Amino acid sequence: MSEQLRLSALLAHPANGGLRVVAGPGDAAWSDVVIETAEAELPAAGGDRLAILTAPPPGTPWQQDALVRRTRDRGFRALAVPNADGFGAGTRTLAGRLHLALLHVDKPMVLAKACWQLLEARDALTLSYVRKVAQSIEYHADGLADLLRHLSSSVGHGIALVDTEGVLLESGGHLDAAVHSAIDFAPWVDVARAGTGTAASVRVDSPSRAGLRIAFFGDGLSDPQLSALAVAAEVAMPAVAARILIDEVAEVSDASVSSAVLRDFVDLRGAADPEVERRMLERGWRTTGYHLAFRVIGRSRVDTFQLLRFVTHELGAIAADSHATTSGRGVSGWLTFTEPPTAQQVELHVTSLRELHIAARRDFNVATGVGSIEAGALGLTTSLSEASDAARIAVDRSTTGWFVRVDGLGLEQLLLAWTGNDTFVPAAKSLLAPLQSGGGELLTTLSAYLDHESGIAATAAALGLHRNTVATRVQRAQELLGVDMADPEVRLALHLACRAVRS
Repeated sequence: MSEQLRLSALLAHPANGGLRVVAGPGDAAWSDVVIETAEAELPAAGGDRLAILTAPPPGTPWQQDALVRRTRDRGFRALAVPNADGFGAGTRTLAGRLHLALLHVDKPMVLAKACWQLLEARDALTLSYVRKVAQSIEYHADGLADLLRHLSSSVGHGIALVDTEGVLLESGGHLDAAVHSAIDFAPWVDVARAGTGTAASVRVDSPSRAGLRIAFFGDGLSDPQLSALAVAAEVAMPAVAARILIDEVAEVSDASVSSAVLRDFVDLRGAADPEVERRMLERGWRTTGYHLAFRVIGRSRVDTFQLLRFVTHELGAIAADSHATTSGRGVSGWLTFTEPPTAQQVELHVTSLRELHIAARRDFNVATGVGSIEAGALGLTTSLSEASDAARIAVDRSTTGWFVRVDGLGLEQLLLAWTGNDTFVPAAKSLLAPLQSGGGELLTTLSAYLDHESGIAATAAALGLHRNTVATRVQRAQELLGVDMADPEVRLALHLACRAVRS
């Protein structure tokens, strides 16, 4: 035979009769197979072939030793027999010393058929896989993941949906990263090998998602197996592409519904509405507890649905109850906690959201804003509003990596947030809080100083204070706020904050 039969290929075959290695070489190759009832019926010249016996072996150790020795003396390189896993240590050692692969098999005739398919009937192997694929796609699948489970279970090999970045979905095993790297995404059909790992893949003809491939994979698969699995992948591909389209239509519809629910909830501004609350609960959205909202928006045109898919996937790696939906030209979402998180926990989750933002920017031109931790339904509304404001600020903030957190807004950024909404005033009060002690004289002095165009003399006259007193208070206010009053943008932002707080 031009093609040798490898032990690894037989072990990888889904219908190999329960083949297991008992002793001898862990992998071997044979030119052909002989199947008989007992050892006495085997030909005298084994010719480096695999011998399959259908009758159970003798039960005593010395008879088992004799079986192994006589089989090897005939020239056979491997022996597959029922109950071989019950052979003693001495017989196993003898097989290893003779370099005879001793194999256990539950169903010898099934193993013989597998050998026949791999050596002489590759078309039969291909048809077997194709028939199993056809049977799989006849069953109703609840989604793409369920379809892949059906295919993997029927065919008997792992299956994965991949793109150039990695594995998107898989079932029946784990596609090794080295094998994924070896896949050529250019041709229609590709066969890849990396070490013992193998994969046969085909391009997925999807109008909405380019660069996808469906791959059957496994360890030690031979060329005939990979060739047959490549055909099976081609047969399975239209069903996979159709399932992707069906799931995407359902996802778009679901995103539209969830976006409407969130919009109605935000419009209530914390007011109770049983109908909206019912719709929230149907989606698993709890308004009780503590919430940290975020918003991701496009700095240029982005596909919000694809952005939502990415964000939802990345949120799965964050250890918190998370939700997200499309909203306008971006994605809004939040993390929910049953107990008030510590400051350290909040920082860790903000860091996770920053990492999500960094990952998103590899494929999307986006900016991200994060609100503050707030409690209850009104708190969720507030945090969402803050996140939206912070995202608008982040659009123009390359120095922060287009990521802005409301709790970390500086005075210059606060100026850009001045839109007359409910976010500015609380932020202004928080920033000016250090000036409220001692009856608020520092805040009063600073406000007057800014009202009089940073003039010490004019401020002293307006307040009836000595010029030195005004200068001392202004300097003290600058130190407490940690700002540079020489910067005109800082002075303008600070002036707006003072007016907002004192209005």
